[in-house]
Formats: sequence, C-alpha cells, structure tokens
Amino acid sequence: MRIARRSFLIGTGAALVAPRLGFAGVGPLIDSPALAAKVAAGELPPLAERLPKSPRLIEVAAMGRAPGRHGGTMRMLMGDQRDIRMMTIYGYTRLVVYDDKLELAPDLLESFEVEGGRVFTLRLRVGHRWSDGHPLTAEDFRYWWEDVANNKRLSPGGPPQAMLISGQPCRFEVLDEVTLRYTWAEPNPVFLPALAGAQPLYIAMPAHYLKQFHQRYAGKEELEQKIKTARVKDWGSLHERFSRQYRPENPDLPTLDPWRNTTSIPAERFTFVRNPYFHRIDENGRQLPYVDEVTLTIGSAALIPAKTAAGDADLQARYLRFEDYTFLKGAAKRMNFEVKLWKRAEGASFALMPNLNAIDPVWRDLNRDVRYRRALSLAINRRDINRVIYFGLAKESGNTALPESPLYDAALAQLNMTPDLAEANRLLDEIGLSKRDGEKIRLFPDGRRLEFTIETAGASTEETDILDLIKQDFIAIGIKIHPRSSQLDVFRRRILAGQTIMSGWTGMDNALVAAEMEPDALAPTSPAQFNWPRWGQYFESGGREGEAPTIQEAKQLVELYRGWRHSTTHEERREIWQTMLKINAEQLFTIGVVNATLQPIVIAKALRNVPDNGLYSFEPGAFFGRYMPDTFWFEGN
Repeated sequence: MRIARRSFLIGTGAALVAPRLGFAGVGPLIDSPALAAKVAAGELPPLAERLPKSPRLIEVAAMGRAPGRHGGTMRMLMGDQRDIRMMTIYGYTRLVVYDDKLELAPDLLESFEVEGGRVFTLRLRVGHRWSDGHPLTAEDFRYWWEDVANNKRLSPGGPPQAMLISGQPCRFEVLDEVTLRYTWAEPNPVFLPALAGAQPLYIAMPAHYLKQFHQRYAGKEELEQKIKTARVKDWGSLHERFSRQYRPENPDLPTLDPWRNTTSIPAERFTFVRNPYFHRIDENGRQLPYVDEVTLTIGSAALIPAKTAAGDADLQARYLRFEDYTFLKGAAKRMNFEVKLWKRAEGASFALMPNLNAIDPVWRDLNRDVRYRRALSLAINRRDINRVIYFGLAKESGNTALPESPLYDAALAQLNMTPDLAEANRLLDEIGLSKRDGEKIRLFPDGRRLEFTIETAGASTEETDILDLIKQDFIAIGIKIHPRSSQLDVFRRRILAGQTIMSGWTGMDNALVAAEMEPDALAPTSPAQFNWPRWGQYFESGGREGEAPTIQEAKQLVELYRGWRHSTTHEERREIWQTMLKINAEQLFTIGVVNATLQPIVIAKALRNVPDNGLYSFEPGAFFGRYMPDTFWFEGN
C-alpha cells in the first residue's frame, strides 16, 4: 500500500502515516571543515555520532539545484535587534513543514500519524540532538506541556488556541522516549498547520537547560540568585527571558535550527554559527547547512537599500521595496551581486479597508452597504495603477488567492475589478446619494459631503502614489478623499476606536492558501483586521469585548470558520474555503487593488541555489524558508 504524503487529510476513522524522509544509499558522511579542529580535539563527536540514526535526506539535485560545499559567511542587514527572529523564520526548521506542493511533510519529526482528525501520534528521529549535543526526547515535549503551557505563571491564559478545541485541551501521552500522542475529543485541523507556521507553535523546549529557571525544579536559593542577577521580578520573568525560541536572544539556549546565535543583546552585529547536530544531509552525505556562518548587521532601516547597493549583504530582501529596484539594478552593474524579482504572495499588495465599525453612524452605515463598496471598486482604474506604479508587472485583482494556490478562482479574482463608472454612479444614486454640491461632490441627506480621509501607516511612497491615483478615480463618481499617513501604533489605535473611516493596507497575508490552512483571515476573528476590528475583537475575546457582527454575510463567515475548525476531511475544508472566498469576493469587505507585486532579492554572485524565481511571503513560505537556505552555498569555498 502506498503511503499518502498528506497524512492529515483524512476521513473519520481513517489512519494515514506521513512518510519518513530518511536516507539510504548515501555515501560517506561529509563534515564541515570548520568543525574539524573541535572533532580532532574531542570537543565534538564525529559527524556519524552527531546525526540522528535517520537524518532527513535533502536531494538537492532533485530540486533543480547543485549540491554544494561547506564554508563561508552569509551577510544580511536588519533594521532592529528584534529582527534576529528572521533567522528562525528563514531557517524554517519545524516539526512538520510545507513542501513545494503546499503539503505537510515531516522535518524534525521522523513521521506522524493522524486518526479521525483528532489523534496525532508524533515520532522523533532516534538519536536527534539539540545544538549542545543533549538528546531531543519526549521529555522536552512533556516539559512544555506540563510545566509551561499548563503552568499558570508561565501561561496565565492556558495552552495556546491551537491546542484547544471547543475550549478543551488535548490528552497528552508519552508512549516511549521518541513517541508522543495528542488526543482531542473532536477533530483539530489547526494542530499540524500551526506546527508548520512561519511563526510556529512550539510544543517542545530544551528541558535539560530550562529547568534551572523553573520553580518546580530549581533550588530556591539558586533561583533567587538568578532572578537577582538578571534583574527581573520573579522566576516566571526569568524563564521567559531565557526560553525564547522564535526570537533567539539567548546564546545559551539550545536550538534545532541550522544556525545558532552566539551574540548577546544588545549588539550591532549578531553572528549565527552552524548547528553541529543539525538533522539534514544532502545526497552526497554532506551535513547541512552548507554555509558555516550567518551575520546580521543592525542599522537604520532607511539606509539598508544604500548599504545593500554598496555590497554589504550577500542575501537581502528585508527592508527593500520595488521602488528600490532601479537603484539596486544600477548598482549591480558595478558591484558583485545580482537583483532578482520574486512575486509577493499577499492577497492584495494594497487594499482599501472600509471600517465597518466606524464610530460615526452615517459613515458606518454607508461602509456596511455592499452597493457602496462595489461602487468604490468599480471606480478604480487598476490598469493605470499597475502601469504607473508597477510598470505593468503586477496583477490587477481582488484580495483573494493567487493562481499558484490550489484554491484560486479566476472569476473571483476579477469580480467587480473592471472599471465601470456608469454602474458605480448608478449604485451611489440607488443608495440615495444623488445630490451634489457645486464641486460635483455627492452629499449625504444631512448635507455633509462624501469627503473623508483614507489613513495609512506611511510604510512606503507606493501607498501615497496609489492613493493619489485613486483620488482622481473617486472624484469621477463624486467622492473626495484625503490620504493621510500616521505612526503605526496610532494608525492601529484609531482604527480599533472607530475613528478611521477607511484605511489602506495589504490584503490577506497569505494568498498561497490550501484547504488545510486556517481561513481566519476571511472572517472577523481578530481586532488586527482593519475592516471589522471590533467584530474581530468580539470573536477573539469570546464576547467579552468588541461587538457582535450585524451583517448576515459576516455572521456566515464566522460560522464557516468555526465549521472549518471542527472539520475532518480535505473535501469539507476545501468547500468551506471556497465558500468563504466567494463571500469575500462578492461582498468586497476589503477592496483589493493589485497583487503579485514584485520583491527585489539581492544575491551575491558567488551565492548558489537561491532560485531566480520565487514567491515571497511570510506564510506559508517563511520568506526564504521554503527554499531552504541551508542548501545555499558559496562557489569558491
């Protein structure tokens, strides 16, 4: 019987097994020369003793790339010390990962099994070790579940949402040293995707290291001395400071990532060195990563394009925008790098967000009228915006799935996207906004003009340029807008308070969607959604804050989302996704302008295996992560 790769797409009562991405027939193992001295001195075991019994085999040639060699330092530029989290994102080492088909496959895990959508059995790789050489075992999972996720001091809100179904946690079992089981009373389709996220759900921690900071295990006097030395208020704050895995600020914290941080904060440059116990090898038996060291140099975000153009980075995308492309391309002629253009994978690179929770009742009612939202969409000349701002290289589309997604629907992407001023004017007249003043601006029944501010966070000049073009389009239908940018925190607070009538922002963060991914972006589920922040706040708080949705379609989206959270089959999840995408396209809760805009990627000419064409997104790609930077290498080493 052929084992299905998409192991969690199962019907009730079924059990499928994810394949073990192990190795067989690989030649002699090849260690990095950078570790030779430590091996010779007995400070590190030989490579054969550092790898799991069954490492994950990465067939680099089968990916259309060249197997590489060890060595070199890969330089990147960042604008903030908190950006060291990008190493966790780019490294994309997870219990399970999304593969090139957007299907889930084991990575740190050797395999997993799912029964009935609610029983998950995870198997670790025998002999797998943390970066300090200590074994990775079931104890690390037990520690997180019992001593962190269910500890009232460390997790006052209880376990993460992905570990709860209908408010109930799982039953956790240790079957043996390398086998765990998580069982819910109902199906939990969120669990595996959460493990594979760009910002993953961590369900294991290096217990052998962290117990020294935990009240349950550390001696009282020793713990009090550590609290005093760290200048924190209690043991909980101490544990939190030294246990951060996503933002690896603690150089002593063992990791499973390709590279480990060696620099304490604060610093202007962080150095990440290869993890000698990393679990992946290539088809030649060479341990990954190929590159021995990665440096992150911290500086002003505004100067990163100039520093990149000066040759200060070997791999750079963060803090670069499409508007920098011409400048970087010119510099590339003189410097030792190339500039590629990858497609960004948001549902909309820019979208209008009518605030359905605006505090002004007149504007709130208008924003909630689908005829008004359709009129605005039909007034926008997206072709002009694409041509003027993006040189015709973007895609004129609504805020929806990209063609690379298995859920893409071309009809939905183009619904209400073709300019039609006659229909836009007819819709506005039908609403009752037919009266105009001397400047031809429409009037509300109370005499106020249809004149309002569209607020942005001022992230780029692209936003301002787009809104300047939209401003002219809206004048043609009797609506006057004033673009205004503000500081991000102020921007967010004003929207949640209902002071903002409409904002400009990106659409769905992830448009490379698949049926198994959580469709939370399509329903009011979070106060961070700028089109319905208080409805999202109501959902997130369980009705304690915000307000319940009043529009029938928004209520339907919430119920569909809840249905997905309890789904058991791939077909059921796919149908829910398609319905939610259709409702969003028809209702225009967000008014997409363009998507598939381009992201400059600067690559040193000597750096190999970085794809010429890629999709740039936080989810599900982890930016560079899905393209496996551990397989990038420098020619000449």
